[in-house]
Amino acid sequence: MKKLILTTAFMVFAMIAVQAQGNITEKVDPAVASLMKRYVDANKSTKTIAGWRIQILATTDRQKVEDALRQFQSLYPNMNADWVQSKPYYKLRVGAYTSKRDAIAAQYQLKNDYPTAYPVQDNEIKPEELIK
Repeated sequence: MKKLILTTAFMVFAMIAVQAQGNITEKVDPAVASLMKRYVDANKSTKTIAGWRIQILATTDRQKVEDALRQFQSLYPNMNADWVQSKPYYKLRVGAYTSKRDAIAAQYQLKNDYPTAYPVQDNEIKPEELIK
């Protein structure tokens, strides 16, 4: 008998709760809406994000970095690689990661072929380059 009363009471309260969730209206302060729109627009206009890459070579010889790039691409065809110039150096950087921990894990995989490789921050990573 107690079970029947408890079950009935539970069903009544459940139906009341469902009916109470009818229409919800949202009132947003115009200043907050304007600020949120500016925030969204600023993020849409950002073409790059900050992240990590692995630097495997830094040299003043451009030919040397281009040769190393071709060699890397033949060894690791599925990993993106490119060189950047920061005068007077040409730096060969590979991969694109959101966290340093992910970059260190990739560095560990490269250690046999590139024992001097190390993770570096890069503030100009395109989102499509990120390795998932």
